[in-house]
Amino acid sequence: MIAMLADESDLEVVADVGDGAAAVALVGETPIDVVLMDLRMPGVDGVTATRLVRALPGAPEVIILTTYDTDAEIIHAVEAGARGYLLKDTEPAVLGDAIRRAARGETVLAPPVAAKLAAQLRSPRRPELTPREVEVVALVARGLSNPDIARTLYIGEATVKTHLLRIFTKLGVADRTAAVTTAYSLGLIDLLDA
Repeated sequence: MIAMLADESDLEVVADVGDGAAAVALVGETPIDVVLMDLRMPGVDGVTATRLVRALPGAPEVIILTTYDTDAEIIHAVEAGARGYLLKDTEPAVLGDAIRRAARGETVLAPPVAAKLAAQLRSPRRPELTPREVEVVALVARGLSNPDIARTLYIGEATVKTHLLRIFTKLGVADRTAAVTTAYSLGLIDLLDA
């Protein structure tokens, strides 16, 4: 990495550390404008280190530079405060430009990463029901009443009502029928098994 940036006369590599904890400690002691952070490191991983670095007073910008471009990795890094996400096969001139842009507060993303983020934004996230909530909505789909569901699951009727309210909220519906049809359309339950 240091060799890649050697031709960039306006950039200075301040330090090179081997793990997330050392990166956080260094940033706490040294004025740095931009940190290039790997995701997979011993001890403190890159996402956690990014979150810790960004929480420091006068925090530098962080660019994730990694070989991993899975949707989950990208989302976690951005949520942790990363200004950019580049892959390790990025050309040296592109990397230098990305560092300058991040220092100016611009977001820098490798094209495949930008495409994955855009796809995530275009497709709404599927609501996540707990296993118990899935059981409850599946029993509702079978036509069971709240007392019947309570007996089947060995829980109180008030607990069934609480589960149903949470299900309604998570699915954005107002009644049992809508909960069943929405859960089915999202693939959370199978009506053939209900």
